[in-house]
Amino acid sequence: MRRPRWIGVLLIALIVAGGFAFLGRWQLDRALQAREVGPRITETTHPLDAVLTPGKAIADKRVGQLVTTSVKTVPADYMLVQGRDNGGGVRGWWIVGHAVVTSGADAGAHLAVARGFTPDKTKAIDVQHRLEASAPEQLDLSGRILPTEPPDQPEDSMSGNPPQMKDLAIAILINRWTELGSNPQIFEAYLVAKNHVPAGLVAIYAPPPVQQRSIDWLNAFYAAEWVVFAGFAVYLWYRLARDAWEREIEDLQELEEASGQVAETQKVD
Repeated sequence: MRRPRWIGVLLIALIVAGGFAFLGRWQLDRALQAREVGPRITETTHPLDAVLTPGKAIADKRVGQLVTTSVKTVPADYMLVQGRDNGGGVRGWWIVGHAVVTSGADAGAHLAVARGFTPDKTKAIDVQHRLEASAPEQLDLSGRILPTEPPDQPEDSMSGNPPQMKDLAIAILINRWTELGSNPQIFEAYLVAKNHVPAGLVAIYAPPPVQQRSIDWLNAFYAAEWVVFAGFAVYLWYRLARDAWEREIEDLQELEEASGQVAETQKVD
């Protein structure tokens, strides 16, 4: 195996094995990426009416989808949602408003909009009162659409002054919203707005959904096959070198036997 010839064959075997290992890594990446769900879908912005229909739950693959929509706010219906994490362990209050969609196929539908965050309760109440005293706003909003949270009684009993919720439950909000009309169309989700953040608040931390992956087992099997091929390339070098060594040993033994027979014949003569 230390002879130049077999060292050269080993280098060739290692190059082939490296190629097989690269193909195995590529196949494994394909196995993981083939069924990715999350940011690849949600990070492309769509109009709200292309993602969500009033009265219907949001599809799992669209949770966290970036959307745009035009709305008109309803100042009387601002609420506080407490205990919200805004990243880095900072907790505080969301100011959530009631808006009526004014664009697209769902114009006239009602939408909850989380407009901003503050860690200070007094500031949250001041901003809420200021917004309630303001005129309706026409806003072109962009942000993430998230599903309604389930009401958790008695946590969401509207305790406090002003009333404050712990969960952003649409079922609770609509019981307090005004200007709904006789047969309202209501989105069963809410928008976390990225723009038009009211003065005194900061934008709500709304990262992309956690990347989820499921394994494509067929591609994973192919990846394992390439690993086996890589190992076989090195084993083949070993087997060829050993076979050559064994043939040399056999040839030497045959030569020794032949030499011994010749010597005996000469001795008898």
